[in-house]
Amino acid sequence: MSLRQLIEAKKFVITAEVAPAKGTDTTELLEVAELLRGKIDAVNVTDQQSSVMRLGSLVTSYLLKQKGLEPTLQMTCRDRNRIALQSDLLSAWVLGIENVLALTGDVPLLGDHPQAKSVFDLDSVQLLWVISRLNAGFDMVGNELKGKPDFFPGAVVNPGADTEASFELQIIKMEKKINNGARFFQTQAIYDVDRFARFMKRVEKFNAPVLAGVIPLKSVGMARYMNKNVAGILVPEELIKKMADSKDKTQTGIEIAADLIKQIKGICQGVHLMPIGWEKKVPQILESAGL
Repeated sequence: MSLRQLIEAKKFVITAEVAPAKGTDTTELLEVAELLRGKIDAVNVTDQQSSVMRLGSLVTSYLLKQKGLEPTLQMTCRDRNRIALQSDLLSAWVLGIENVLALTGDVPLLGDHPQAKSVFDLDSVQLLWVISRLNAGFDMVGNELKGKPDFFPGAVVNPGADTEASFELQIIKMEKKINNGARFFQTQAIYDVDRFARFMKRVEKFNAPVLAGVIPLKSVGMARYMNKNVAGILVPEELIKKMADSKDKTQTGIEIAADLIKQIKGICQGVHLMPIGWEKKVPQILESAGL
């Protein structure tokens, strides 16, 4: 079954994220594809994540599809104007890519080309609307298309907002994204299960499929860095202590990720693993989680 069919059938789905190569050597990417095939339902392909220049998400998605994986093309608004965004979407459909995750994108100052100029002609909500227009057979200014796509569009939401105001803002944004065509959501990394459960209770009125994000912890330093620098992520002190006390940080990171999956499985419709360099450990994490 496709990602769309699984989500619409209310099945629990498993997705994972891979980053395109920093260069033209796709050897490791294809090795990861072999490991993930049959273990996950779809694979997200990041689009110049953290504003770091890499091989394109479109060609990477196509390569993974050729290897038997179902890709979800991440598309950011940072680097393209509305003409290029629409053109790339049509190209994706012609290449057999059906799932699209609409993102606004990180600012270039965060990446390896801080001098780059941002575009941000559209934002993620507007991009979702554009996808809906393309699905209806028209470009965003009303010109009829000769052949139309049928994308399954998704969006992101951050349940870990650290103030009540930002928490409410996330819910408002989520509703806007739904109204503009989002059919499923993937979240920022979840470490506080109680906070996530509270969020899910608040948004159950939307009846929107939510895939909870999980980033495996690799070190105490990583946890501290995310707590200080990544909005909406809070790694509880008990998990940090568990990492600090561990003699095998890799195994402990895998166990923490697996335990989080077990805890959140009953309150959402899926899990989205963001391994950040640990792509080859995804099957081990899923096995430890009983998936």
